[in-house]
Amino acid sequence: MKAAILAVGSELLGTDRLDTNSLRLTALLDRYGVELRRKAVIGDAEEEIAAELRSLLDRVDLILITGGLGPTADDVTREAVAAALGRRLVLDAKVLAAIERRFQSLGWAMPEVNRRQAWVVEGAEVIPNPRGTAPGMRLERDGCTLFLFPGVPAELEGMMTDALEPWMAERSGGVARETAVLKIAGLPESVVEERIAPAYGEFGREAITILANAGEIRLQATAAGPEPERRTRLQAMVARLAELAGDAVFTTRDEDTLESVVGELLRAAGRTLTAAESCTGGLLAQRLTSVPGSSDYFLGAAVTYSDELKVRMVGVPPELLAEHGAVSEPVARAMAEGVRRTLGSDYGVGITGIAGPGGGSEEKPVGTVHIAVAGPGEGDVQHRKLRLPGDRDRVRRFSAQLALEMLRRRLLAAAGSA
Repeated sequence: MKAAILAVGSELLGTDRLDTNSLRLTALLDRYGVELRRKAVIGDAEEEIAAELRSLLDRVDLILITGGLGPTADDVTREAVAAALGRRLVLDAKVLAAIERRFQSLGWAMPEVNRRQAWVVEGAEVIPNPRGTAPGMRLERDGCTLFLFPGVPAELEGMMTDALEPWMAERSGGVARETAVLKIAGLPESVVEERIAPAYGEFGREAITILANAGEIRLQATAAGPEPERRTRLQAMVARLAELAGDAVFTTRDEDTLESVVGELLRAAGRTLTAAESCTGGLLAQRLTSVPGSSDYFLGAAVTYSDELKVRMVGVPPELLAEHGAVSEPVARAMAEGVRRTLGSDYGVGITGIAGPGGGSEEKPVGTVHIAVAGPGEGDVQHRKLRLPGDRDRVRRFSAQLALEMLRRRLLAAAGSA
């Protein structure tokens, strides 16, 4: 099966809105072994949408369209599809009644403009939308199937689960392709590439993908074919990649984040954590507290951006600041130990650095960061000095990521020696 995806919306052609719907649809297509031939982003222009559809109808078996099903004048996907197929738009009384009921349940009278959403392309099967007012549609035309979905991500995801995935499963005989993920922290992409290179020869280069982000590498292993061979091959790939990448792999579960993994290690050990942040400005604390249940182990943080607050809030000795400066190993160590002692946690993290774009010097250029992790024992502090590339946002994100990785390794070491 060959497919195309059309994302409709003039806002997607600008700089403020990303087309994330196409990524969701692509993942589902890939899972069922459907070959994606084309993606297009088209503005709210009926003639442009219709022209794109006409060019695709005889070239692909499946067309997935998102967006342009709303009630306003610029929502023209219905009209464009009808024009491309040479069909009429007809008012669906059942759809209209469902939209009216939805507004009534919210205590509102239905605006007249929402009546537009009850017009469907002749011959379409209506796909209910319990999460919104815009129904979806499925149409057939000479062997090509078209699905029309609203552009709201939550509504699209619901319809993918309720309508698209069952339709694809019925025609493909079930899942044809699976992907497993390994996440790696703290290593450059080139180092990971060197480590896992033997796996390319063993499983095929096309079966393994490396995706890099600030402080994190994502390895994707893909296996196709029938069960159980596909699952067996995928498990073998994951085991081999984990062996080659080593202890830098922090999870083989896609839903895990580094902060959630650190949290589970703290919870399992019955330990607590606090942080003193300077250049990261609370980013580490934000990531830790984004994990549900993090109050079990994370007590809080002090954003000690100024030298004065480093002294007053976490007890950094003024003479250390005078002698070494705020961005230094002694100060990072004092921040980690100070916040641990002051706030009463088992572990403490201190982060201080120069995120830029200004503030650097020849001795301490922009991107210089010191991270320290203090453990349960007095004076038990580990330190790492970094010289991070990139802009201010990248330096901050990288610093928080590497602080979490230091914590992960520290907690694993503690668990291993227990």
